Amino acid sequence: MPPVLIHHVGFLSPGNYRDDDPHAGLERTLQLFELGEKLGYDSAWVRQRHLEPGISSASVFLAAATQRTHSIELGTAVIPIGYESPYRLAEDLSTVDVLSRGRLNVGLSAGLPPHAELLGPLVFDEGWRDHDFSHARVTRLADNLRGAYIGEPDTFIDIPGGRIRPRLQPYAKGLVERLWYGGGSLRSAGWAARNGFNLLLSNVTSGEDTDDFLEAQSRQLKLYLESASRPRTALGRVIVPFDSADARTRRRYIDYAASRHARTLQPNGPRRTLFAKDLVGTSEQILEALFADPVVGQVRELRLELPYEFERHEYEQILSDFIGRIAPQLGWTSPAQPLDRAHG
Repeated sequence: MPPVLIHHVGFLSPGNYRDDDPHAGLERTLQLFELGEKLGYDSAWVRQRHLEPGISSASVFLAAATQRTHSIELGTAVIPIGYESPYRLAEDLSTVDVLSRGRLNVGLSAGLPPHAELLGPLVFDEGWRDHDFSHARVTRLADNLRGAYIGEPDTFIDIPGGRIRPRLQPYAKGLVERLWYGGGSLRSAGWAARNGFNLLLSNVTSGEDTDDFLEAQSRQLKLYLESASRPRTALGRVIVPFDSADARTRRRYIDYAASRHARTLQPNGPRRTLFAKDLVGTSEQILEALFADPVVGQVRELRLELPYEFERHEYEQILSDFIGRIAPQLGWTSPAQPLDRAHG
């Protein structure tokens, strides 16, 4: 088993809020990003979720986060591309990246997006079932971000400031290299590798010829690493240390993990979805589990996936315990202590 050597640690916030008070919840998530930066986390990520009391527009939220943080990288994990215009989304993401001074990471997914039967008729004018939901939409987004001029070499447009050659504005140099694909199958891992995308792995994957989560994810990672010309991978796990929590909070965390344990015992649904076990316990117990995880040993970037149902003070305790007690034991050093952060 490869030794664990994590160079980059991040966290993924669910961005939840009460239906009757969305401002308070969004503000708490912004404050959590500010805390993550103070604690020394390398990146902070949000999900884009539709029809839920969560962040429905990752680009809008992260634009706000650019003005509340200074150094921490900001990420989306993930934006379902099916509901998006690859050109308009590229404009939004470029704007966020410019505002952040190059700190944005964009995670994407293709395929029929969630809640399509409800949202399809609202997002598209007509014939939404015949819409292209393939990887091609992700490729188009990447192409738009490359900053190539549009039209023939002699194509110009007139603007108030004069005549210019048209291209997507603003152009965010380097953003296309910070595009990630949310991999959960051999097909998606292979596609990400062939098309030059970084690979996001999480605590959910597809069971392909195996009922074992770690075996399935190890196969996907192996395919990606063998096929990508410049591989960069990041792994997400639900990690909940409770070293500094009181007894009541510890019991809440344990009960949370127990309520989700049954789903980890066998494939779920027609797609044979597999779930990793939540890592809840003392730092020593969590480190033991991480050292035994064959996927952790092959990546250099680790992302805490924070549970949906917890309170602000619980998120703060989890982030503090992890960065102080667990991350250094995985080989991570504070950004104040430079090292060669080569990506695995």
